[in-house]
Amino acid sequence: MKKRFILTALFFLFALGDIMAQCAMCRATVGSNLSEGRNTIGTGLNFGILYLLVIPYLIVGLGVFFYIRAAKQRLKEHAVI
Repeated sequence: MKKRFILTALFFLFALGDIMAQCAMCRATVGSNLSEGRNTIGTGLNFGILYLLVIPYLIVGLGVFFYIRAAKQRLKEHAVI
């Protein structure tokens, strides 16, 4: 378990440079489009950021929901017997 955690931490540490590079590219694209008077890419980019923000919370929320539902069903089955 500890080995897996260390490997995961190292992976994210080495991937951090690539992640930060993407932010600079997006910022430059939006800045150049806004200075030219076009706002369509900025709006689409903001929608994409919100989409990427919501998906992990949705996945975790659904996982918790199904876990709680299964736990309640197990409690009902044990109470009947």
